[in-house]
Amino acid sequence: MSKYTLEMTLKSDTTFGRGDGVAGLIDAEVEHDECGLPFLRGRALKGLLAEECASLLFSFQQQKVEEKELEEWHKAADFLFGKPGSSLDDDAKMFVGDCKLPDDLHDAIAAAIADETIQETNRFHAEDVLKSLTTIRRQTAMTEKGSPKENSLRSMRVVLRENTFTSDVVFSEIPNETALDLLNLCAKSLRRVGLGRNRGRGKVVVRFLEGTNESDCFGKLPKQGGQGQ
Repeated sequence: MSKYTLEMTLKSDTTFGRGDGVAGLIDAEVEHDECGLPFLRGRALKGLLAEECASLLFSFQQQKVEEKELEEWHKAADFLFGKPGSSLDDDAKMFVGDCKLPDDLHDAIAAAIADETIQETNRFHAEDVLKSLTTIRRQTAMTEKGSPKENSLRSMRVVLRENTFTSDVVFSEIPNETALDLLNLCAKSLRRVGLGRNRGRGKVVVRFLEGTNESDCFGKLPKQGGQGQ
């Protein structure tokens, strides 16, 4: 089976929220592993792709795509993301892994943290790794007069821009060309992830890769119906 990968590069500071904070330090902590390396859970990434898919299908319908071809795109969407309230036979055939930093980086940091031959003052710690890849942003709500609202100061940890994460994509059945094209379009359409994405954070560029080569992003686009097309 071919190996597929989603590659995501951060173009602005981003928070992969985990739903809690650190008492006395920050209100929103980023998701990170035991080594302090931030990551985006595969379930969250798949949900973002599903949102983009719904928008694309609506766009195809608005463009009056031919009914037969539109049905193919909907079948591809069901193959990738499944149907709401479906049976086991209608479950999604695509599984998206956690979006992580390179495995060799994780292994090197894990080995350095576990190396007891290094003096304690020079050893890696998960907290230090997390701090090296992130920073803390603070913001407050403003009144209509332009002054800060009382008790509205909030802090959020963000992953620094220009870091690149990858996620493995596995199919339980062999995908057809339409399914791969749709996933590719969903990846290209995804522009924002994480907390604060409506406030300028979380801008990303996502690429869909097969092995080490990028797939043809627009290998198949819908044809508009009507007017003899």
